[in-house]
Amino acid sequence: MSAAHHTRATLLAQLEAWNIVSKTVDHEPLFTVEQSTKVHREVEGAHTKNLFLKDKKGRFFLVTAEHATQVNLKNLHKKLGCGRLSFANADLMQEHLGVTPGSVTALAVINDVDHTVTFVLDQNLKQADIINAHPLENTATTSLARDDLLRFVEKTGHDVKIVDLESDLVDSTQTAL
Repeated sequence: MSAAHHTRATLLAQLEAWNIVSKTVDHEPLFTVEQSTKVHREVEGAHTKNLFLKDKKGRFFLVTAEHATQVNLKNLHKKLGCGRLSFANADLMQEHLGVTPGSVTALAVINDVDHTVTFVLDQNLKQADIINAHPLENTATTSLARDDLLRFVEKTGHDVKIVDLESDLVDSTQTAL
């Protein structure tokens, strides 16, 4: 693991260095999707919820879903081809993603320098022009074009696994780009 994780400032600087345009809006700390409804009205684009999961074999998954997507954890392991999933604890979250509960975000893959986390994107987000995510802390929202978010994830050395999280079908995954 990297001794030092990215901060909001270094993340935003890296986005700029990679020519990824973003816009960040500060707000009160948000810990749940319900608390974020005011931000949804003020910040254009698709809003996300994020799950940091671990399977029985010790593999990690960061699932980024459209905020209203119903994620069935009982079926998700079949779609991902892994062992049964459960939520990873706060210590593992800090170790692998460099964030604390309430601040989990797609942008945290930048801190997974050992590539131990599989990034999973909700298929519903493929339709969005703009995707919103926390910039490694839950006191702000960063907006990026969908294709720029995908490019960001790939620049961190991660593949993007796109999954139809709402479908009951098991074979509903694809790799982006």
